[in-house]
Amino acid sequence: MQHRKKSMAELNRLSPAEFANSAKLPVSLLLDDIRSANNVGSLFRTADCFALAHVYLCGITATPPHRDILKTALGATESVRWSYHEDAEELVKQLVGDGAQVQCLEQTEQSTFLKDFAPPANQHLVLVVGNEVNGVNQAVINAANGTIEIEQFGTKHSLNVAVAGGIMVWRVGEKVMEL
Repeated sequence: MQHRKKSMAELNRLSPAEFANSAKLPVSLLLDDIRSANNVGSLFRTADCFALAHVYLCGITATPPHRDILKTALGATESVRWSYHEDAEELVKQLVGDGAQVQCLEQTEQSTFLKDFAPPANQHLVLVVGNEVNGVNQAVINAANGTIEIEQFGTKHSLNVAVAGGIMVWRVGEKVMEL
């Protein structure tokens, strides 16, 4: 049996203007000291794909219109709302103070496995992904509401940040849409 790829018209994608005016998932990404602009661009595409509300770029994280971000984002920097903040810890404190639920993707003593995480109802959720080598800064973890961990079964103890972020957004987004 052959499977024909769908045409662009059959995918019913929104135009950038339609996307800007469409409802967004009450979920945002916070990128904490991401060193690879390619990972940043990939996470922008993930944010567009799942209609996330916002992407917060913090610390050393590159910002558009960086060439490598644009290469992997494929236009998502134009469709996804984003802002730059020098200090991720201060931003997390502000977001929590404003009523957001902030969860860091990190392996901690009290982390909740992603499969067991229950997103809050009627509350904006901010998901933090961290540096490719060092993960999420401890001060950011301390300021957040909690941590989420992706169970792993091989010899490596981490995934690429863009892959891990994509897995987390897909799973959490699925659960948020059920609320």
